[in-house]
Amino acid sequence: MTHPLASLRKSLACAYSAAASETITLGAPSLDRRLGGGVLRAALHEAYAETAADAPAATGFALALARRAMAGGRDRPLLWVRQEALTAESGAPYPPGLADIGVDPAAVAFIRVRDAKEALQAGAEAGRCATVGATLIELFGAARAYDLTASRRLALAAGAAGAPIFIVRAGAVPAPSAAASRWRVRALPSRPRAANAPGSAAFAIFLLRQRGGAAGHAWQEWRVEWSRDRGAFKDRTFDAASLSRFVASLPVGGAPDEGAPQTGGRKFG
Repeated sequence: MTHPLASLRKSLACAYSAAASETITLGAPSLDRRLGGGVLRAALHEAYAETAADAPAATGFALALARRAMAGGRDRPLLWVRQEALTAESGAPYPPGLADIGVDPAAVAFIRVRDAKEALQAGAEAGRCATVGATLIELFGAARAYDLTASRRLALAAGAAGAPIFIVRAGAVPAPSAAASRWRVRALPSRPRAANAPGSAAFAIFLLRQRGGAAGHAWQEWRVEWSRDRGAFKDRTFDAASLSRFVASLPVGGAPDEGAPQTGGRKFG
């Protein structure tokens, strides 16, 4: 006769194994096929801004992935940890922008911290909590506290809770870490809508690393558009001409660029 405790351990092991192998799809079949079905759910992921001006785009891309992770009946909040310096650089979180991504501002818990060390501590504590649907940590600059050891701590926390942790970095160079995937992100102009309304957020994304898969090839740079209504990305890699006019808003705001054309759209950040 099997001991009840042994049965419980076996059940927990199976549940953990299933959670560890579960993926977050991007929602575009052409991209998900190349990613082997998506990116791991119970893992750490990084989004690097290509330039300082692309920081809001990297945040928007990570938020969209978090939105995908929390879809499908996972009624759990998003915890967003942010360094104070980022508010001066790229603006404060903008609730209408969050809603445009498809994230309910009321379901987001914001934590503002002074430096990277505090951000990582808060993110690790949140990441261990089973009631959090996803954790987003924004770091600014070199952030030396985010080293290989810190990334492993976050990856273990994500694995234990079964929910993803996203690190967004601006003004930093990619370095070795325990991240399951690493992306470089830049903003793209969005497609026009009627009456000069801002179009959907658009991104150029380059996969730098994916655990268990190849990375860094030319075919792994994609042009994507986020659909709020579908809660999914759309692959527009071979439709670049359509991404040439309006510029979409993202969930962080700042002072407008005086040199930007006034076309009815809004500049990233």
